[in-house]
Amino acid sequence: MRRLIGIGVLALSVAFAGNAFAGGSDIFKSKCLPCHGADGAGTAMAPALQGNEFIQASSPEDISKVVMTGRAGAAKKYKEFALDMPPQPLSATEVAEVVDYLKSIAE
Repeated sequence: MRRLIGIGVLALSVAFAGNAFAGGSDIFKSKCLPCHGADGAGTAMAPALQGNEFIQASSPEDISKVVMTGRAGAAKKYKEFALDMPPQPLSATEVAEVVDYLKSIAE
């Protein structure tokens, strides 16, 4: 019985670790995909995040600030897109997961 409990605990911890890694992707799909497209390929509404120079060159803190505060008016980096980027109501953990995901697709 103890062996089964130990295996169950190990399985849950591995599953949780996998979900934490996938968290940024899931959040991206629910919050960012409508404008930035599948896998961050970009759309007519927002720029591509795949291979994006800002994402590649910026610190996680700078990217987090954009995610949390959005970009509008003079602060817009990509003025050719009519839509402003709205601030995203995410927790600090969720923002960190999204930033990790963005860094991974911008490489």
